[in-house]
Amino acid sequence: MRRVPAGEIGTVALGFTASSAHSVLDAIVGRIHTQLPGVDLVLRERVSATQMEELRSGELDLGLVRPPVPGTGLEHCPLHREALLAAIPAGHPLAAPDRVPHVRDLDGEPFVMYSPAEARYFYEVLVGVFRGAGIMPRYVHHLSQVHTILALVRAGLGLALVPRAAETLGLDGVVLRPVTGVEGEPVELVAAWRANDDSPALHAIRDLVIDMAGRGFS
Repeated sequence: MRRVPAGEIGTVALGFTASSAHSVLDAIVGRIHTQLPGVDLVLRERVSATQMEELRSGELDLGLVRPPVPGTGLEHCPLHREALLAAIPAGHPLAAPDRVPHVRDLDGEPFVMYSPAEARYFYEVLVGVFRGAGIMPRYVHHLSQVHTILALVRAGLGLALVPRAAETLGLDGVVLRPVTGVEGEPVELVAAWRANDDSPALHAIRDLVIDMAGRGFS
């Protein structure tokens, strides 16, 4: 019974976006299983908007979401940032070993874009990047998942910009390169939870995740 108020026993429903599964989820889940083995972790893949709805309704306890997080009833903290990489079909001139792609190289090129509905966060990030560079790629498809976007790049249907975590997918036929002309690490991930949730297990996992964020994910 002493382990319950300490957060060492309980059930926590953790939501995550598909792309976060390639960046931080494995590290978080591994640390929870190691340090809090008595906590039953329920994983649910959801887009950010759905996660926020389910956090408010109590269906989720903690979410790994894309900002912004509306202030009403939810608290959040920064979790992870990463750069964008150019995804280029093997054999494309920009994939040559001596080429360093610049974001302006995408101007007028066929481009596999994120969906403005199902992947709104990434869509808006890229629109901002293109607007800042004064360019307009030629959108040929709008998709929501990084692995599907990379499959179309491999098929030669266009170029793309994807989060650095896509390197873990190791897709043959696609060259991933850092792209100049894009400032910093524009892809953000935050952890969000209900402000009034007093679950000891949630607090234990939340504090663990915040500590991991402070130390950096590898």
